[in-house]
Amino acid sequence: MTDWSPAQYLKFTDERTRAARDLLAQVPLTEAKLIYDLGCGPGNSTELLAKAYPGARVIGVDNSPAMLAKARVTLPQCEFEEGDLARWNGGQGADLLFSNATFQWVPGHLEVLQRSLTGLKHSGVLAVQMPDNLGEPSHVAMIAAGRNTPYSDKLIEASEARDFLPEPADYYAALKPLCAKFGVWHTIYNHPVDGTSGIIEWLKGTGLRPFLEPLTPEEQGDYLSRYAAMLAKAYPLQADGKVLLRFPRLFMVAVK
Repeated sequence: MTDWSPAQYLKFTDERTRAARDLLAQVPLTEAKLIYDLGCGPGNSTELLAKAYPGARVIGVDNSPAMLAKARVTLPQCEFEEGDLARWNGGQGADLLFSNATFQWVPGHLEVLQRSLTGLKHSGVLAVQMPDNLGEPSHVAMIAAGRNTPYSDKLIEASEARDFLPEPADYYAALKPLCAKFGVWHTIYNHPVDGTSGIIEWLKGTGLRPFLEPLTPEEQGDYLSRYAAMLAKAYPLQADGKVLLRFPRLFMVAVK
């Protein structure tokens, strides 16, 4: 895929950052010296961390040069480095490893989380949030909209870009033996957005990217027309013209 678009991603920055704020509120640290923001994107979550722990060295890690460039401009007081989290071995001795909406894209991320937790200092915290929405109409329709089309073969890889998250019990079994305290929970957000077009604009910054990029402009238009029609059936208009985008997210906080 081409690089991520910070501008597209930040169209819904308040909604995207809400889960990061909720995750940070559950981090049981009053102070920290070294923090990593894993999958920092354009720095919206990194900014929360820098404000919450003003004395800490805060390092953002991401695999997108465009996202990192935006983050460096926005937060010159923080450090940013390019890295692939599937192979990342940093974070040793950190007080906090924080990740907002990233590990759902990392194949085999349970092993990565185990490795990351092992490297934390004593009493360090691993705090992770991931969208758990592949079963939602917004994402089921992404696959369905491309079926029985002349370009369906182009979307096979996109359909396999993300796997369903493991069950909470799987995370507990894998991570609890490595820490003193472990919590895992779901929160379901219902975001009011501007009709089906609002859902599409939201997802163009994330989940729709692998579906749109292989297609020609004409194919993109056809695909989005089919997708919008499916969304209209699944997300009824409210009295004010908005639709409610149901968005489940999985949270975990581990204290070593």
